[in-house]
Amino acid sequence: MTVNWAAFTEAEPDLARTAEERFGAFTHHVLATLRKDGSPRTTGLEVRFLNGELWLGMMPDSLKALDLRRDPRFALQANPGEGQSMGGGDVRIAGRAIEVEDPKQKAAYGEEVEPPEPFHLFRTELTEVVRTYVEDDKYLVVQIWQPGVPLRTIKRT
Repeated sequence: MTVNWAAFTEAEPDLARTAEERFGAFTHHVLATLRKDGSPRTTGLEVRFLNGELWLGMMPDSLKALDLRRDPRFALQANPGEGQSMGGGDVRIAGRAIEVEDPKQKAAYGEEVEPPEPFHLFRTELTEVVRTYVEDDKYLVVQIWQPGVPLRTIKRT
């Protein structure tokens, strides 16, 4: 089961807000895709939360775009920032990236974001959102959300 960003936000507004803040704190994040041979590839990426969707924009024929065309599964990790603090925690998103072919949808995105032309545009369908953070300098807290499943919180010392 997969859902878009709007459905996730409706299901877990606090976690969604935290995730958007973490991704908004820095411009570049890390995207993992699968190469032709099935091995992982990680690359830098900018993301946008716009009109209830999490969007991934890419340069034409970039390897990550070609990877996603071949196999839409991805993992995305928010830039943790400098030093050791990871303010707001570590946020990771997994799902499927669906390429947007509709010229009107791409044009609307282009008007809002003004990316270099031409570009690939992918909307995301989420399968998991995970936030990991430290609470009271004592507990490692992991929040795990998946579509159709209540938010799970695991605390470890």
